[in-house]
Amino acid sequence: MLRGHLTTWVLALGLAAVPVSLTWHGSQALAAPAGTPADPAHLDRGAYLVRIMGCNHCHTPYKMGPRGPEPDMTRALTGHPGDFKLSPANSAGDGWVWSAAATNTAFSGPWGVSFAANLTPDPDTGLGKWTEEMFIATMKTGRHQGKGRQILPPMPFENLGNLSDQDIKALFSYLQSLAPVRNRVPSPIDPAEVQR
Repeated sequence: MLRGHLTTWVLALGLAAVPVSLTWHGSQALAAPAGTPADPAHLDRGAYLVRIMGCNHCHTPYKMGPRGPEPDMTRALTGHPGDFKLSPANSAGDGWVWSAAATNTAFSGPWGVSFAANLTPDPDTGLGKWTEEMFIATMKTGRHQGKGRQILPPMPFENLGNLSDQDIKALFSYLQSLAPVRNRVPSPIDPAEVQR
């Protein structure tokens, strides 16, 4: 009898906590990724990984700060800004292997020009339509959506492929918890196009 009452209380407390867990993340209200409960510890792990792996260094446009260039956290993880005009540099000369835009979100090298993706969950311009499986496959294979074109430098896909599935899931959960930002990033430019 006691066991039945205990189970009922645990279930009731768990259900009562669901709305809280769906909206908690620090002081920011968040929606849970579709089909996945928003576990605060899981989200915190994803946020931690984003910080220590330097995701903001390429996926957040830079601005000039008091001590020089720094990520503009008002546009965190939104990718290459659509309002930035790019003049790709030819990096195949004078000992240079690659160059970067002032925003640190576009990179030119022997591969052509690559643009940092919008990692927010915007359904049209970001990761909003991605599934967890697609994200894991992308990190493991170095291919867009796990099966498309090769992910281009400087994305360290060789390193990311060594992450555990749990860490990749935590990253995805965290990215899906961000506010969606509409920012269409250009497609990569082939090396032949850069030479023109």
